Amino acid sequence: MVTIIDYGIGNLRSLEKAFQAVGAEVRRTDRPDDLLQAERLVLPGVGAFGACMAELRRRGLIAPIHEAVRRGIPLLGVCAGLQLLFEESEEHGRHEGLGLLPGRVVRFPETTADGRRLKVPHMGWNTIAHHRPSPLLEGIPDGAYFYFVHSYHAMAENPDDVLAVTTYGDVTFPAIVGRGRVFGVQFHPEKSQQHGLRILKNFLDLSA
Repeated sequence: MVTIIDYGIGNLRSLEKAFQAVGAEVRRTDRPDDLLQAERLVLPGVGAFGACMAELRRRGLIAPIHEAVRRGIPLLGVCAGLQLLFEESEEHGRHEGLGLLPGRVVRFPETTADGRRLKVPHMGWNTIAHHRPSPLLEGIPDGAYFYFVHSYHAMAENPDDVLAVTTYGDVTFPAIVGRGRVFGVQFHPEKSQQHGLRILKNFLDLSA
């Protein structure tokens, strides 16, 4: 069973269908008690970091997320959900994150070092490079393509929290992060074809 945290941000149907395609039973919920009874938790996110955190706070979900992590329930952040795992974001001012991973979220520069204009948001297919081994990367080749849509990226304080990286313009940033049983992917696995589905299957197969 995969529990998707539904806090009113974004359309979750495609992510739900992707998990079902790899054999998961899925439920969506915004009930704090459901998070503590989950086998696997997924934290999606679309849009501004501050708005996401405000909705999590309004629905009383922040403390249950922390408690679930403390209990060892696997957690996967997707897209902005990865960014929410960090301590803070500079998107539209300073906003405090969940603080599960040390680091911050910053905007892509609009020009490269040699003066070329960089399109922001970063949108499209990018390859990832493995940074360190993880069960989440089982069966994912170095150089696999994934689909990204975002204007901000994480800067992890601890290099050991970075499982894979990708590059846009001059910026190399975390594509996949993980510490203990907390994971995050900056790309959209539900839009990333077979490699995206394999990531979801690997999350599903993590030992309880």
